[in-house]
Amino acid sequence: MPERTEPKTHSGGIAVRIATGFGAGFAPVAPGTAGTLLAVPLGWLMVSFLGAHAWLQAISVAAASAIAVWSADRAAAAFGVEDPGEIVVDEMAGFLVAVALLPAGWKTLVAAFTLFRLFDITKPPPCRSAESLAGGLGIVADDLVAGLYANIFIRILCASGILSL
Repeated sequence: MPERTEPKTHSGGIAVRIATGFGAGFAPVAPGTAGTLLAVPLGWLMVSFLGAHAWLQAISVAAASAIAVWSADRAAAAFGVEDPGEIVVDEMAGFLVAVALLPAGWKTLVAAFTLFRLFDITKPPPCRSAESLAGGLGIVADDLVAGLYANIFIRILCASGILSL
């Protein structure tokens, strides 16, 4: 695992704080998992309070994704590394995709967390190739695809009767 780094400059400010999940990205073990855990309450709030309003969930996911791309781009420049492990806002945005438009509840959160982490770690196509996009978009895109895979897989499990939410 690459050695943990601090930003090379103090540039980035709030962008670096957001991108690192306000410190979750500096977890000594599994920072991506720490970032995803940070997103669980956000995902719960989104599906619980916006559950009946698909368009508001879509706007929330789009806004979170835009903030993730912006902050990841700024943070990567501040760290001087193309895709620093300390950036976890991508996992946060990806998790919101994983729970979007699904029923609120602990089973949804557990299934989404587990499947999102599985797809984020294994990076099935086109997740891996999404990383080749430039800047913050490349940092975030693979996690958005992993979140979409998790969401679709949960729907398949529910439709087949394997999972009941």
